[in-house]
Amino acid sequence: MTDATSATDCLVSIEHLSRRFEGKVALDDVTLHVPRGGVFGLIGGNGAGKTTLIRHLLGMLSAQSGSVRVFGFDPVANPVEVLGRIGYLSEDRELPNWMRVHELIRYTRAFYPSWDPLYAEELLDAFQLDAQAHVKSLSRGQRARMGLLIALAHRPELLVLDEPSSGLDPVVRRDILGSIIRTIADDGRTVFFSSHLLDEVEQVADHVAIIHQGRLLLNSTIDHIKATHHRLTLRFNHVLPTAPPLPGALTVDGAGQEWTYTCHGASAQFHREAANIGAHIVEESPLTLDEIFVSRVLH
Repeated sequence: MTDATSATDCLVSIEHLSRRFEGKVALDDVTLHVPRGGVFGLIGGNGAGKTTLIRHLLGMLSAQSGSVRVFGFDPVANPVEVLGRIGYLSEDRELPNWMRVHELIRYTRAFYPSWDPLYAEELLDAFQLDAQAHVKSLSRGQRARMGLLIALAHRPELLVLDEPSSGLDPVVRRDILGSIIRTIADDGRTVFFSSHLLDEVEQVADHVAIIHQGRLLLNSTIDHIKATHHRLTLRFNHVLPTAPPLPGALTVDGAGQEWTYTCHGASAQFHREAANIGAHIVEESPLTLDEIFVSRVLH
């Protein structure tokens, strides 16, 4: 799915959503469609608007302008039709400290008719959690695993993860990524997660959206994004004091006869454009998602 994709088959459909807090823009005319199935990564820095967007999906915030639909429903007006089909792990891992792990599992189970007790036991074992342990005694990594167990055990149609591996060590991150992959093994399940860890998103996401200062800068499949972003080094026949403009260029760096551009567009297009400005391409390489993000934010 690309920017132009219709919302008809989308699990989440956001249209022209804007939000302000005390005059400050948190979301600015965001339109975003999340397809059913696969993994959708929302990337952006701190304060970019990721958590605010997620709170709208969960019905914690109502749209000031625009609309939000999840499973075809407004999550604020129709929480029963929406929330029981979503699993959610928040960045702050809020859990009731006074409970034991097995008590929290039993308590949560009561809210979900689709709760799978055998799957919950499998996750308890896989995450190496002690059923008798007090929640307040769990480490940050264990709290993340506990929160993920609760989010997964009712086999939700949509799993929403807000910075799922923030502050966690690499081993725990690997466990969480593995769990994300397992949740999409069944047909039709969808993962929507926000992260500032670009290498993490690149490993697991099928679709990616970049948000910066409340505005959506890019939204497409990760394959399409990577295929249409390039690093090109151009060599000119003479020394130039500044880099000539290149249509589609996002950033440029260099000096003299060689200048390196990060570009968005088709490769063949840039070969033609380079010739038009009196240069030839001496090196061409793909960009990582991290490099694409930086070039987009700086552009």
